[in-house]
Amino acid sequence: MSRTLLVGLAAAATAVYLGACASPSSPSVDEGPAGVSRTIVEHSASETATPRETGIVASGLDTPWGVAFLPGGSALVTERNTGRIVEITDGEVREVGRVGETLAQGESGLLGIAVSPTFDTDRFVYLYVTTGSDNRVLRAVFDGTTLAEPEVILDGIPAGRIHDGGRMIFGPDGMLYVATGEAGRRELAQDPNSLGGKILRITGDGEPAPGNPDPASPVYSLGHRNVQGLAFDDRGRLWASEFGQNDVDELNLVTAGANYGWPVVEGAGGSDEFVDPVLTWPVSQASPSGLAWFEGSLWMATLRGERLWRIDVQDTDVQDTDVQGTAATATDFFVGEYGRLRTVVAAPDGSLWLTTSNRDGRGSPAGDDDRILRIEIS
Repeated sequence: MSRTLLVGLAAAATAVYLGACASPSSPSVDEGPAGVSRTIVEHSASETATPRETGIVASGLDTPWGVAFLPGGSALVTERNTGRIVEITDGEVREVGRVGETLAQGESGLLGIAVSPTFDTDRFVYLYVTTGSDNRVLRAVFDGTTLAEPEVILDGIPAGRIHDGGRMIFGPDGMLYVATGEAGRRELAQDPNSLGGKILRITGDGEPAPGNPDPASPVYSLGHRNVQGLAFDDRGRLWASEFGQNDVDELNLVTAGANYGWPVVEGAGGSDEFVDPVLTWPVSQASPSGLAWFEGSLWMATLRGERLWRIDVQDTDVQDTDVQGTAATATDFFVGEYGRLRTVVAAPDGSLWLTTSNRDGRGSPAGDDDRILRIEIS
């Protein structure tokens, strides 16, 4: 999709949005307190792929946000509020660095982390952090003991107390995909010149990735409210979990240049201008953050919903990226058992790691929170 078309879509969307302002919705806080209904709108009767908790990987953490595994099997974990990065090896937790410019307020702070796909040769680790002026992507060398002083490779991402996005993942193409939020300024999601409310695709040096819709821009898709979950499936397709406002949260199949509708549309809008989500939930059952592909299913961690969702995708069309030919059902697990759940990630040992987020200011922490739980699938 050309930049001209992106601008045209943004202008059209803005016109529709302004015309709809006669009955505005009240703003909401994405990660607000739980008090959830048990009703499930999409449910699979299948009893396969059932998760069970088999142990605690680590405890006593302060709002763990991002988890990324190193080639040797240990994990690097960010703490949102402290700016710490810790390494977890066989249950041992060791601080390896801090990002001193971290501004933690509301939903902001030290968020996502990603390990270079060529880490064995370049030793690069990528971090997403909120500062006093913006959100930015940093790159630092990890020598196995200490994380070096990071360098800024992409800045100018809008920041706020809410809707900071923050998830990062390397794709099968070797490019870094970065989820951003619109920082509470709804209009940014439809502005192709803003990095807010987007999914970005950049090189390991922070430059716009080859093949982007606009070769001069890092913007890969637009019209997002606040994406905190990214995952590639075994067919190389990109999925994103996204916070809605008052009505529904979304699971989206993301393609280059596509517009996902916010703030004109929340959930399915049925318009040719915008891509409808594959699946939606009432916000009380989700407020989705982390997303992982594991054992043939998507797994989605939720904050307000206090549960882990397994999402089974069925493709009814030969086109790999055709949303209309994709259907999904979802089953929830651990409802209310561990409180708020932030991140889910596939571990090298064949398990899932699931982090709690009960010390983020909106939960009710237990004495050993926050924890990373080890989840096996049977």
